[in-house]
Amino acid sequence: MLIYKSNIAYDGTEFQGFQSQREKRTVQDVLEEGLRRIGWQGSRIKAAGRTDQGVHARGQVISYEMDWPHGVERLTDALNANIPPDVAVWQTAEADEGFHPRFSAVSRRYRYHILCSPYRNPLQERYTWRVWPAPDISLMQDAATLLLGEHDFAAFGRPPIPGGHTIRMVFQADWLQENQKIQLDITANAFLYHMVRRLVAMMVAVGSSRLDVSGVADLLDKPDSRWEGSLAPASGLCLEEVCYQETVNTEY
Repeated sequence: MLIYKSNIAYDGTEFQGFQSQREKRTVQDVLEEGLRRIGWQGSRIKAAGRTDQGVHARGQVISYEMDWPHGVERLTDALNANIPPDVAVWQTAEADEGFHPRFSAVSRRYRYHILCSPYRNPLQERYTWRVWPAPDISLMQDAATLLLGEHDFAAFGRPPIPGGHTIRMVFQADWLQENQKIQLDITANAFLYHMVRRLVAMMVAVGSSRLDVSGVADLLDKPDSRWEGSLAPASGLCLEEVCYQETVNTEY
């Protein structure tokens, strides 16, 4: 029996998150149902992260043990034929002994999309946070730069494991703008629960002149404090990539 890892994409709009929940539609449940249809006899798949309700993914990674004599390309095809259209398997490979999609990862990259418009856009609302008036991206980048390096991010989230530490290393945090769209690319060794959505909401507050950049530094310097603002909507967030020493290719 081999360990396989698959790169997964999904539109999170109609899911109650990734992790299995009783009597709720989750990404984990539809993937496991698809695997069982092609002969998988395991109990639970493993995943790189447990995205929230409404959060999307382009680079989620799962692993599972399975007897499959037909090759990895046919395994990808078989899975895609047995899961719903809002989930897709992009690539499957054999994994090394002891591989765990979460604990073997060295970094994760998320992207957050914002649409600056006073009017609804039905073609983009599922994948963006619409903000108006448009925030100042230069102020938002000033705030993002303060996130780089190792900090205690307790003010912005809680650890996925109860009692776990809240120190994280942020490698990259860049805001980019193209016409009405702005987006944050942020990469870290790991993230706290709701951390990215709180950070985005905080940076939009900075860009909208509701919070001074110095307030960001205060939150990072005082881990016993809390960001009291709202969460950025889940619709704008996408898990873009999970990196390993030999990472799954996510360029398609």
